[in-house]
Amino acid sequence: MRENPLKALLNKLKNNEISVEDALAALKKYYYEDIGYARVDHQRAMRSGIPEVIFGLGKTPEQVAGIASALWGKGAEVLVTKATQEQFTAVKNVIPSAVFHKTPRLITSSPLDLPGVSPAAAVLSAGTADIPVAEEAAVSLEFFRIGVIRIYDVGVAGLHRLIDRIEDISACKAVIAVAGMDGALPSVVAGMIDVPVIAVPTSIGYGASFSGAAALLTMLNSCAPGIGVVNIDNGFGAAALTHAIIRSGGR
Repeated sequence: MRENPLKALLNKLKNNEISVEDALAALKKYYYEDIGYARVDHQRAMRSGIPEVIFGLGKTPEQVAGIASALWGKGAEVLVTKATQEQFTAVKNVIPSAVFHKTPRLITSSPLDLPGVSPAAAVLSAGTADIPVAEEAAVSLEFFRIGVIRIYDVGVAGLHRLIDRIEDISACKAVIAVAGMDGALPSVVAGMIDVPVIAVPTSIGYGASFSGAAALLTMLNSCAPGIGVVNIDNGFGAAALTHAIIRSGGR
């Protein structure tokens, strides 16, 4: 495991290897770092429990790599969402251990290995076409060191597929249900279990789905209790909310 640079700095101060003035100057860079095109937030993990995450869409490969390098250099693990292969190549040049997760289009600064971690969250997809968004949620949860059980293609068109796995689902602390088309899966799941359900509408569907707006409205209008809804195709947002639910449950 890499040494935490902040801890190393504090040890230097404790051992009189650095002056108080120099230590204060260095600590300012742990508040945020201005790199010209971005102000990188180095204290977000201390405030919210997760480090700053890079939204890849709209950023150049060089910008993504620069922000990733700044985070990595201060001891943070790096996660890039909605990433491209070109962005990954640029990140790989500054963080050799970086990994590209092709299906969810995520970049992580290291391989995700959770040996012996029991699943705390279930990630469901209504159909195979919803898997990229479901995987964004699942891989993000693993980045947060939360064990995941994946249960895909269990939409309401074949409800028996969901019922066959309901015991596994209800054993988790939270459930992410990802669905496009009519967006009905989260309502069905929430009516069968007693744990929080985070609903994720996807942009999958025919014309009248309005690129996910129909699924979003279905989820917002659900009559089943215990559902929270995130934005269209926002698997990462669902993972962040799930992480907060599971983390706060241990307090």
